[in-house]
Amino acid sequence: MSVGTGGAQSALRARDARGTSASRHDDTTGAGPGLGIDPDDLPDGIVVADEHGRVICFNAAAARITAVPAAEALGRRLESALPLEDLEGRRWWQLTDPYGGLAIRNSQPERNLLLPGGREVLVSARYVRTRPTGPVRRVVVCLRDTEARRRTERSHAELIATVAHELRSPLTSVKGFTATLLAKWERFTDDQKKLMLETVDADANRVTRLIAELLDISRIDSGRLEVRRQPVDIGAAVGRHIQAYVASGQPADRFLLRIEQPLPALWADPDKVDQVLSNLIENAVRHGEGTVTIDVAPSASPRERADDEGTASAVTSVTVSDEGTGIPEESMNRVFTRFWRGSKRGGTGLGLYIVKGIVEAHGGTITVGRAPGGGAEFRFTLPVGTPAYLL
Repeated sequence: MSVGTGGAQSALRARDARGTSASRHDDTTGAGPGLGIDPDDLPDGIVVADEHGRVICFNAAAARITAVPAAEALGRRLESALPLEDLEGRRWWQLTDPYGGLAIRNSQPERNLLLPGGREVLVSARYVRTRPTGPVRRVVVCLRDTEARRRTERSHAELIATVAHELRSPLTSVKGFTATLLAKWERFTDDQKKLMLETVDADANRVTRLIAELLDISRIDSGRLEVRRQPVDIGAAVGRHIQAYVASGQPADRFLLRIEQPLPALWADPDKVDQVLSNLIENAVRHGEGTVTIDVAPSASPRERADDEGTASAVTSVTVSDEGTGIPEESMNRVFTRFWRGSKRGGTGLGLYIVKGIVEAHGGTITVGRAPGGGAEFRFTLPVGTPAYLL
């Protein structure tokens, strides 16, 4: 984006009249005929130098990012007002030489540079020429703060640290037991061998689940999570999960399944629906108390979308609640973020983030609140009806 100016003197006069950054607006900004854009309205820092290399525009965002008042920067040489260095300590304007460098160069791609004091900033530049290979009439510099990128890098670092920590324990166990069995096979009884192999199998399953979670996160973040829709009996799916918990030793009376009939036809990815149900029910069992209640019912879409006939679109809702202490009110808005843990009972803190991604990939919604019995209540909805490609 270029910011039109009428030269350093007119720009300075405009600044004196307004008391803000120096720039005269024209209609070359793409905002439409007769509509100029004030540089101070732009979210990124904008610095413009004229054909002599003197700063004629220094907007409010540039002043904030560089901690240099616009009044001090205006009229100064670009390399003086914006003394940038690369990560190796070399002066940036001497390296790039926008006014005396290659005549075919029109821009500089975005890169990390350093302000005085070592603060990093993202910088890109545009060289404005009146004709190809002609002299540079303006240099337009865009500045961006690196805080958002730093947050992303910290998130990636946390993910790597979490994965390394979660992998270390099961892999240590697998390595220890297999090495022991190979070295001293004859010394163990059959029962001891079976116990060790069962432990190895459980730890291998744990590693497999963690890798599957990482793949899901990668697909969710990149928008590549595939949903293979098939007819799904959601009530039967919930019933299978309850039966599995009862078979593993949970009392049958701890679970209450309520299904409101008739349920509309639901087309969804059965494996991913199982993943959502498994995570929500497991959280209720492990971190909650009392009866775990699962309600399955048809309802109207919370988005209140209407089809061509004017009727509200239908969804199937599933609510999983318990009677424990619930989730603190101040933590409600962080439940579906990465690494959130409701207690210190282990886990990677990635499950609910993945659950939200799966539900939204189906076009549904998921919410968290407080159950009538005082515990946590998770409710997710999935749109019903036959997919358009099958009609």
